Amino acid sequence: MANTTSAKKAVRKIARRTAVNKSRRSRVRNFVRKVEEAIASGDKAAAETAFRAAQPELMRAATKGVLHRNTASRKVSRLAQRVKAVGA
Repeated sequence: MANTTSAKKAVRKIARRTAVNKSRRSRVRNFVRKVEEAIASGDKAAAETAFRAAQPELMRAATKGVLHRNTASRKVSRLAQRVKAVGA
């Protein structure tokens, strides 16, 4: 347990930040899941719409430090590839 005043404050800050990051990560997962469900259903229009909504969320997560930039870019790239393949 934290003893000093500054350590107690740090614990509070970390708890707040963790909650924010958790909600952001959850939000990203929901957007990605919607894209994957649209891909699974074979609906190209829905997949493209869901992908256009998911892409900025992934990049925002990278900007905020929830995901690494390369991880977000990789996820966007792979989702784009799968969305593109739906029509083929």
